[in-house]
Amino acid sequence: MGVSGHYGLDGKVALVTGGTRGLGRLIAQALAAQGCHVAVCSRTAAAGPLPGIDAHVLDIRDVDQAQALVAAVVAHHGGIDILINNAGGSPGVPAKSTSPRLVDALLKLNLAAPFTLAQAAYPHMVKRGGGSIVNIASVSGARPSPGTAIYGAAKAGLMNLTQSLAQEWGRDGIRVNAIVAGLMATETAEHTYGDAEAQAAVGRSMPLGRMGTGDDLAGAVCWLCSDDAGWVSGARLQVDGGGERPYFLELVKGS
Repeated sequence: MGVSGHYGLDGKVALVTGGTRGLGRLIAQALAAQGCHVAVCSRTAAAGPLPGIDAHVLDIRDVDQAQALVAAVVAHHGGIDILINNAGGSPGVPAKSTSPRLVDALLKLNLAAPFTLAQAAYPHMVKRGGGSIVNIASVSGARPSPGTAIYGAAKAGLMNLTQSLAQEWGRDGIRVNAIVAGLMATETAEHTYGDAEAQAAVGRSMPLGRMGTGDDLAGAVCWLCSDDAGWVSGARLQVDGGGERPYFLELVKGS
């Protein structure tokens, strides 16, 4: 379907992490359709062509690579206006089985990397008179569930970081917001929720009667980056269909 409406983002330079597949890809395509010059990154090559979008292969958990990515986007496009910290995620792992190595990796991906990228983008946004940073958080950061101890803690930290940066950088014209994403029908949803019939059943249990889609998330991103949200900063925008019932992964049952 795509994102309807026009958000006045023509000519803006946007960077979307984790933007070569899944929800990040749809966000990147929506921003490109709004007239943005878009760059994306991921740890693996894009799954299929991304017309008009610059794709970078790197690991944002590495500080040097993350900083170099922002520098490359600025060098190619002359600046940066929008940063979407979308890359993230976690396997469902019981707390008792979570290794120190996994803890480190999850905190770097879901919390430290978004800060590094925001910090790297900051001086370039200041030069352009401001910008918009959107951090993709999760309901796991507000309503913990089994199997998401470190992921949920990192996303809670990301929401706190969002508000801290909004307060520090507001006078520089930089707005920082978080989207608290709920259950989304993604290409990996089958691994978590089951087949299409099982996913539909999960969706029916939610107040709006369905799971979210990439368009739901991308539309919220475009709005937050637009002048229509020009007095919105430090917000935690719930994009979760009204909330969902508690769910428990088979992996952690009985743990």
